[in-house]
Amino acid sequence: MNKIKAGIIGGAGYTGGEMLRILVNHPNVEIAFVNSTSNAGNLISDVHTDLIGDTDLKFVSDIPQDIDVLFLCVGHGDARKFLAANPINENIKIIDLSQDFRLHEKSTFENREFVYGLPELNRDKIKSAKNIANPGCFATCIQLGLLPLAAKGLINKEVHINATTGSTGAGQSLSTTSHFSWRNNNLSIYKAFEHQHLNEISESLLQLQPSLSEVLNFIPQRGAFTRGILAAMYLETDLTLEEAQNIYEEYYSAHPFTHVSQKNIDLKQVVNTNKALVHIEKHGGKLFIISIIDNLLKGASGQAVQNMNLMFGLEETAGLKLKAANF
Repeated sequence: MNKIKAGIIGGAGYTGGEMLRILVNHPNVEIAFVNSTSNAGNLISDVHTDLIGDTDLKFVSDIPQDIDVLFLCVGHGDARKFLAANPINENIKIIDLSQDFRLHEKSTFENREFVYGLPELNRDKIKSAKNIANPGCFATCIQLGLLPLAAKGLINKEVHINATTGSTGAGQSLSTTSHFSWRNNNLSIYKAFEHQHLNEISESLLQLQPSLSEVLNFIPQRGAFTRGILAAMYLETDLTLEEAQNIYEEYYSAHPFTHVSQKNIDLKQVVNTNKALVHIEKHGGKLFIISIIDNLLKGASGQAVQNMNLMFGLEETAGLKLKAANF
């Protein structure tokens, strides 16, 4: 079979770098071009130095249309602006990593309809989709902890969520909270109860449990580490641990990247991989759920490639069998 020709917009950032790292080694993909207006003419390996010896490609400023799929690795708000300024051939599939098209009310742009790209929720829709809105990193991690309950209509009490993300979740642009001297040996809370990913989480849960009316209490935290998200959640339920375990294992039995662990989990088990691990416990009347992902892979570029695999009829795991850096 002919290789899929892929283009990347915004190739100089964190998600662009991760996309390159995956696609350079993907057995079914040829990278046609990597666009970066600020780095046009520079070797990709001069910016993403981990790719020295892996590619001789250079960044370009133009946008060739002789491709099969276009990845938009741009900031929030920039994907819509890019498509408005740069008409893309309608035969080219688009996978957008920003938040611009994730919500139902924003999922249509001109003649393009974007499908919410969480495979554990919308795998069949993704397979026939022409355009994908890749989920947010916090949203992916939290949803994977709650989808099995919603699918059974079992979120009947408010959910309490505390989730901590690595510094790469904030992107490459500098800010007062991304400098090493501030972030290192530090911990802080931001956007308590108001994080933007709550909207897409709620839409997904309502898709499975239309009667859902319970509040999601979400406290996001900035961690003093580079990659990964750990979400700790709990809610009141009458389920026994065995019943809950069966519900989770049944829900994820056909999904190759999400696994239910009977042992406690930690971030190093998923960092550098496209895996998600979920662990559940019962404490009195509370069901306690831990969910972990790598925010740049399952929370961004890895999931985008997983969606591409599904869209083009490839093995879902193609190019994504990455081992965790456990020590």
